Amino acid sequence: MDTTSPSMTRRMALGAISGAALMTALPAHALGQLTHVRVIDRDRGRVLPLYQHRGDLWLPGEPGHRYTLELVNLSGERLLHVVSVDGINVITGETAAHHQSGYVLDPGQRYEVNGWRKSRRDVAVFRFTGLPHSYAARTGRPQDVGVIGVAVFRERVRRPAPQPPWYPHGDLPPAHGRTAPQAQGKSAPWEGAPALGTGHGERESDRVGSTRFVRRREHPDELVLIRYDSHANLVARGIVPARHWRHRRPQPFPGSHPGFVPDPF
Repeated sequence: MDTTSPSMTRRMALGAISGAALMTALPAHALGQLTHVRVIDRDRGRVLPLYQHRGDLWLPGEPGHRYTLELVNLSGERLLHVVSVDGINVITGETAAHHQSGYVLDPGQRYEVNGWRKSRRDVAVFRFTGLPHSYAARTGRPQDVGVIGVAVFRERVRRPAPQPPWYPHGDLPPAHGRTAPQAQGKSAPWEGAPALGTGHGERESDRVGSTRFVRRREHPDELVLIRYDSHANLVARGIVPARHWRHRRPQPFPGSHPGFVPDPF
């Protein structure tokens, strides 16, 4: 299947991000073997934690806050990332499906998906918002609000066709030296609508180009799935322990102050 997809041009490689075993909360905040995926609260400048609950991974979003999806290609080859938010393709606005357009990252490349793509030059930022104000609900598709998906595809590398051997004076090999040609022969449904969705925020600059990408196979080589809701709802449902949420960013040296030792009173 041939797919022409926007390719990333503005942010390059970071080193591989080390992972961690799944616990109540995932301190590494990253998913995927081919591609690491993290969700970042842009207004607080913090990576949102992930919580495992009954086979799903959840993150707590803050209503009104902007967020970004950070992708890092950990492989040694180009990868296509078809990204969906609330069941909608973030590039085309279509109801999301695996065969659609996505972002192509080179080996080691990092890219931040900051919003719904409006053109090759800008996006409308992702912003956590109440379900009725989400982009999905406003376009008549509220049934899949509260989920982020990244389908990762390897590239089918086209090797050059083998050249026939050259024989001087047009001589051909004997017939017995040639051989005959050979013949070649979904996640669980969402139970109820969450209270938090993703809105269609303000425009900001985000430039991309286009490239041609041929998938190695029809189905994703990796699929990352993250569900989200407000912190209050996740606490009420027993997914996030209340004590794990801090509105203030913890400081390693809270008693520190600039300068030198002050004079005594």
